[in-house]
Amino acid sequence: QVQLVESGGGLVQAGGSLRLSCAASGRTFVSGAMAWFRQAPGKEREFVASINWSGAIAYYAGSVQGRFTISKDNAKNTVFLQMNSLKPEDTAAYFCAVGRAAAMTRAKDYDYWGQGTQVTVSS
Repeated sequence: QVQLVESGGGLVQAGGSLRLSCAASGRTFVSGAMAWFRQAPGKEREFVASINWSGAIAYYAGSVQGRFTISKDNAKNTVFLQMNSLKPEDTAAYFCAVGRAAAMTRAKDYDYWGQGTQVTVSS
C-alpha cells in the first residue's frame, strides 16, 4: 500500500510561484513513477508532469512546459512540483500519484493518489 500526502498549495497572484510537495510512504515508492495531475471544477483530471523512479527522466504537459519543474528526493520519499510564472488557468486541485511508468499520462494508469492540494492563481 502507498500513501501520498500533498502540501504547498495556496493563493498566489499571476506571475508568482509555488512549490508543491508530495510525501510518500510504502515500499513501492522507490520503484514507481510519480506524477502530478490537476483538476479544475467541472473539468476532467489532467496530466501535469511525471518523473521516473531515478529522477532522471521527466515529462510535462505542453501547457506547463518551461514553467513547471518536477523533481524528487528518494532519500525523503518526496516528489516536488516547482511552479513558476503561474497563470489564472493553472487554478485547480493538484494531485500526486504513483504509477508504473513515467511515460504514462492518463489518470487511469496511476494506481495510488493523494487527497490533493488547492492552487488558486488570481489575476
